[in-house]
Amino acid sequence: MRLIGNILWIILGGIEIAIGWAIVGLVLCVTIIGIPLGIQAFKMAGLTLVPFGKTVRYSGGVGSTLANIVWVVLVGVWMAIGYVLAGVINCVTIIGIPFGIQSFKMAKLALWPFGAQIDNL
Repeated sequence: MRLIGNILWIILGGIEIAIGWAIVGLVLCVTIIGIPLGIQAFKMAGLTLVPFGKTVRYSGGVGSTLANIVWVVLVGVWMAIGYVLAGVINCVTIIGIPFGIQSFKMAKLALWPFGAQIDNL
């Protein structure tokens, strides 16, 4: 079921969003200051490409929390809102509920990426 979900996800727009995240990561990594943010963008690209069968585990300390606060203020809120809206739209139909759940998972990661680990189930 994970394979079918990931294939449908990629066909229905996951590849475009993942490429967008990867481009953002590359642009951010051009500067030394942007490298930590670029790494988080690559993390989002990986999860966005194949979200089914993956979980996000949160850990980290004070440094991660401070970096997440900066991330939330700069871009995290807007990205999370976009994923939440996509999740709500997907959940309107019964067949879209699994895709909505994945969008909500990505919204949480888009809001608070530092200190998050992406694990396979």
